[in-house]
Amino acid sequence: MTLKAVLFDFNGVIINDEPLHEKLIEKILIEENLRIKPGEYREICLGRSDRACLNELLTRRGRIVTDEYLMGLIARKSRAYHRELESIEKLPIYPGLTDLIFQIRAAQLPMSIVSGAVRSEIELVLQRAQLSLYFTVIVAGDEIKASKPAPDGYLLAVERLNQQYPSLTLQPKECLVIEDTPAGIQAAKRAGMQVVGVANTYPFHMMQRQANWAVDYLSELELDRVREIFARTEPVSAECNG
Repeated sequence: MTLKAVLFDFNGVIINDEPLHEKLIEKILIEENLRIKPGEYREICLGRSDRACLNELLTRRGRIVTDEYLMGLIARKSRAYHRELESIEKLPIYPGLTDLIFQIRAAQLPMSIVSGAVRSEIELVLQRAQLSLYFTVIVAGDEIKASKPAPDGYLLAVERLNQQYPSLTLQPKECLVIEDTPAGIQAAKRAGMQVVGVANTYPFHMMQRQANWAVDYLSELELDRVREIFARTEPVSAECNG
């Protein structure tokens, strides 16, 4: 089996912005005359889309909202996210990302982003970080209803990569996913993909238990080694961490 594409999560893998998202979700709830409990954001929202996050937070508090109302909340949060980013001179892009992208490009592997984030937020960050040219396919949270841990986003990314590169004939098992949350790892595995868990958000031992590979930092990901394992195994089991 050959490694043919690398799919990235976004928040917690490309940009260290989860604290900002937590602050903005908390602000939305306060504006709704509600409060978030300690640890609730981490429990409900990490690795999931804004839609899934807000819907569950509101449902837990007895609020039943229409889809139109929910989308309005998401749009309000996204506008606030844009304003916050405009005030940040240097975005908190994770160290090691640029070198990893260089390795992937040198191997001539297409890259995609699969995220619960709103597309405009992803595009803003990629543009500011001068990364837009490298990610030819983006699957965003406002394009797909089923949030991670559902596999829908990753499967849609395979479809779009095949549309963009017809000769690729990409299958899910030929993809490597880079994730930082249990929900994201589950989504990738349910899609039939192998996963590197990077310990940006959860401890290394949690990533090691759940992903095919685990690393503390993106700079530790040895793409050549992963490609070699892809070439001689089908597929790697979750116990083969390294």
